[in-house]
Amino acid sequence: METKPDWEKTVRRLEQLLRLKSFPVAFKMAENREILETTPFLRRPEKQQTLCQMLNLVRNFDWTVGAELKDFMFPTCPSILGLRDLPETHRDGTFRSIVWVATKADGRRFEASIPRLETGKYQAVLMAPLVYNPFEPDIVLIYCNPAQIMLLVNSLQFTDYQVMEFSCVGESSCSDAIVRCYDTQRPCVGIPCYGERRYGHAQDDEMVMALPANLVTKALAGMEALYRRGVRYPISFAGAEADPLDQFPVQYKRLDTMMAKLKGDDRQLLLGVTGGIGTGKTTVANLLREKGAPIIDFDLLAREVVEPGTRGFDDIVDYFGSQVLDTDGTLDRKRLSKIVFGDMEKRKKLESFTHPAIYEAFFREVDLIAREDPGAVIQVVIPLLVELNLQYLFDRLLVVYVPEELQVRRLAQRDGISMDEAATILKSQIPIDEKRQFADFVVDNSGSLDETREQVDELWSTIEKYKMEE
Repeated sequence: METKPDWEKTVRRLEQLLRLKSFPVAFKMAENREILETTPFLRRPEKQQTLCQMLNLVRNFDWTVGAELKDFMFPTCPSILGLRDLPETHRDGTFRSIVWVATKADGRRFEASIPRLETGKYQAVLMAPLVYNPFEPDIVLIYCNPAQIMLLVNSLQFTDYQVMEFSCVGESSCSDAIVRCYDTQRPCVGIPCYGERRYGHAQDDEMVMALPANLVTKALAGMEALYRRGVRYPISFAGAEADPLDQFPVQYKRLDTMMAKLKGDDRQLLLGVTGGIGTGKTTVANLLREKGAPIIDFDLLAREVVEPGTRGFDDIVDYFGSQVLDTDGTLDRKRLSKIVFGDMEKRKKLESFTHPAIYEAFFREVDLIAREDPGAVIQVVIPLLVELNLQYLFDRLLVVYVPEELQVRRLAQRDGISMDEAATILKSQIPIDEKRQFADFVVDNSGSLDETREQVDELWSTIEKYKMEE
């Protein structure tokens, strides 16, 4: 059974990440006008209006609005929504030639180019702030500036990438967003037309994206992922005359060198193995090692590069002080974790001390294994692989999965803490269901060891086939 989105939670987070100035609009075409009598808090226009005005009442006045044919001022809007036929004075080009084009011939071409919903299929239209969830929307309209639109596009492209193509008929631009979205069931961007700006109060910098309602959560998930990678709104300026190199992600600057170190003669296969706390990454990795896949454990490397006498150890003590040392002179990792857990700046500083050394140790391990076995399947176990955005390093990504409620239970039992405490700890990681979208392979480790072993056997067969096809 499909779970309905928590629209309030989703919209509030979108508003926070995009800093929206008006409400995202839930939009629905109804085949029966009786829905206008049963929708909570719905207001009918007191006078005949344009669709532009109704949309403004929703997104800026916080109203839920419903209308049928008799509520529209001119035939233009309801004909686009399929509530009536286009009259002959429009079809023959007369209407458009009054203002918008030079001749009736141009007007005919104009009208013919406008996409319209099927005439007679619908009897009413409903619009409301999506956050209030008064009805299940068909599509959602989000009004924002070009930078916010671009971020929405990037967010929707984050998984299952597709090129997005948009159109502009000119005046009556609601057809570019609303109707094309209905027809294609894909996101559509529109430039609000003169009418929507004059009568619907769309601002100079505003554009609109219409997207099927079932893609809103996808957009938010992509936006959250981009946010973690530093792509955020508002977009900060690096400076037109500045050297932008320092503004690029660190990986951009080292990409060619890093990949050359990892790939060697390109015969080995690098398998990134991740999951979440309590999913059983070690169990699955050990089963794969039985198949002949050596393990590189990032947790082990992370410990080695901060042992006393290393540069990492010295840098950490210099910055954080003796408070992070245990009685035996080694790092007190739990105390250090508590210090950086809720402090982004200190966590980034710690990573600057450890990550370069971890990468170099990783490169050495890969090189050593590849020299001994040039065609090896090298599994690299990294608990925070997705959080650290390291997917690009690997040929394939394996996510070890268990449902979140089982994660919480396992963590509570393992560490002797309450379920609430365990749930709070898990919130510091990307949810396991979200990590699955990055995976080439998934092993469900919520059953018995024998069931997990069967999945690993199938996974190994798939990997061997993949290597043979290279």
